[in-house]
Amino acid sequence: MSDKYDEQLSYLQRPDSSDIPAEVQEIFDNNTDFQMENWGFINNLFKVLPLNPLQYKGFLDFKASLFNSETCYLSNADKEMIGLVVSSTNNCCYCLTTHGDALRGLVDDPTWVDKLTYNYRSAQLTTKQRALCDYAYFATAYAREVSTDQVDKLRTAGCNYHEILEAAFIVGFFNYTNRWVSTISPVPNPGHFNHNR
Repeated sequence: MSDKYDEQLSYLQRPDSSDIPAEVQEIFDNNTDFQMENWGFINNLFKVLPLNPLQYKGFLDFKASLFNSETCYLSNADKEMIGLVVSSTNNCCYCLTTHGDALRGLVDDPTWVDKLTYNYRSAQLTTKQRALCDYAYFATAYAREVSTDQVDKLRTAGCNYHEILEAAFIVGFFNYTNRWVSTISPVPNPGHFNHNR
């Protein structure tokens, strides 16, 4: 019998459809249908994470709460920019390919996104963007040294408290994903490298 999780796309065993509740699989299918419609391919991670279906659903719910443009404070472009800085600092190849693709689609400037990916300091940034990138780098590379000084620097650059809290959530979220993505070693989609260029 054919199974939608028949490809070996990470270091882990493949998910088994029979272990996934039907109502949860419907949520997963809605996500992958959206990707096929908008990208023409499915992000491989979405074929790996159903191995632990309820934890994966929790991940999707949390991610959705951070990327809802109607209820959030920072733009999705700023959040993907932060994701690139975190992923570059952590050397997470898979996350760099997916977030680079997403940001190229949001800003339509692949050269700028490439500069962010290689070294955010080489990219032309607003004062606020620079502060967000500096915070993302510092909180990733020097987590033990994070203090209220980082709040003050973001405030000086023009961030309000809602944006600062959201930036902290986003930096934490991307560090969280980088850790487990690097652990399970998913295969990056070839499509992500050339998409939105």
